[in-house]
Amino acid sequence: MSTLHFLAPGFASADALADLLARRRILVTRGEADLARGAAAIVAASGDLTDERRVTDIARAAGVRMVVLLREDADKFEIRSDLGGRLLRVAMPAPVTRPVRDAALLMLADLLAAPLRPMVACDPVTGGLLDLAARVARTEVTVFINGPTGSGKEVLARAVHTASRRADKPFVAINCAAIPENMLEAILFGHEKGAFTGAATANRGLIRAAEGGTLMLDEISEMPLGLQSKLLRVIQERQVTPLGSSAEVAVDIRIIATSNRDMAAEVGAGRFREDLYYRLNVFPLTTRALVARPEDIPALAVSLLRRHGPQGTPPMFTAAAIDLLTAHHWPGNVRELENVVQRALVLCDGLCIGAEDIVIDMNSGVTAPAERPGLRLAEAV
Repeated sequence: MSTLHFLAPGFASADALADLLARRRILVTRGEADLARGAAAIVAASGDLTDERRVTDIARAAGVRMVVLLREDADKFEIRSDLGGRLLRVAMPAPVTRPVRDAALLMLADLLAAPLRPMVACDPVTGGLLDLAARVARTEVTVFINGPTGSGKEVLARAVHTASRRADKPFVAINCAAIPENMLEAILFGHEKGAFTGAATANRGLIRAAEGGTLMLDEISEMPLGLQSKLLRVIQERQVTPLGSSAEVAVDIRIIATSNRDMAAEVGAGRFREDLYYRLNVFPLTTRALVARPEDIPALAVSLLRRHGPQGTPPMFTAAAIDLLTAHHWPGNVRELENVVQRALVLCDGLCIGAEDIVIDMNSGVTAPAERPGLRLAEAV
């Protein structure tokens, strides 16, 4: 786990904040200054100027590059940055009884966690998936990630790469469904000069571009059968033959494949090679739809708000807005949620996002109760 340190004496929301961070697999230590060494940040209650100087001196002595000073029971959530972002002053309203739906607390948790673990996790299902990803990251085995579109497969693949010994090497992702079949082979395997019409120069290809790192084959189920046999040889022999060449080139890569399809059905229908599937499916990971992990929804919404909102202090979700987001079925998963958050940023008053700012696409196929305050897209335009 990555580590943060809560400096004694504690603050009122310390336990709730530590719980939210633990759900993202970030360890929190607490106590005096000598325990802070090696931490990514120190979090402490703010006081007078003397206290601030003491905390920054402690951080400097412990080799900690970031300090977060909290002022609790404020009227509203606010972030102020000093020292080039190394000192953050955060004003917090009083915490609510359910931390997993407390927008301010979730915002603070994401602010602390995002630099250490970009993958958002609050639901126990997602936490278990992060644990599996961390275990497989320590090995060299091939990983197959299966799950619905927009459920975080690439984010999980990057988490595996970041936690592996290959983290300082390239992470190369290619969407097998987005590249025309007649170009995919040359893009993957590379080619020599003159290998085909228009090949004026040689190209290494994406497999060799990932040398020493990780190659993610997104939507591998869309790869043509002819290329599947060539990919199988790369996995078995760890060698690649560029187009127009007879020489094999050794490669050192880890392969992570993803798909949103039922791979057993694809194999049974003859659209995907069985031998390749078993070579890829050494360690399977499965991402789940948002509806199957409801506690992730507020945390993801807040993280997306930070990503798309204005610099500094973004507007804050009201409790009613969080309840509305959590109640929705989200057939479009994170991408639909991201659209809704961006719409809310357009519609809100800049200070807070209420239920009236939550606009849900009527093409989602979900019928809302009559008393539900959120708007349908057709009603808002």
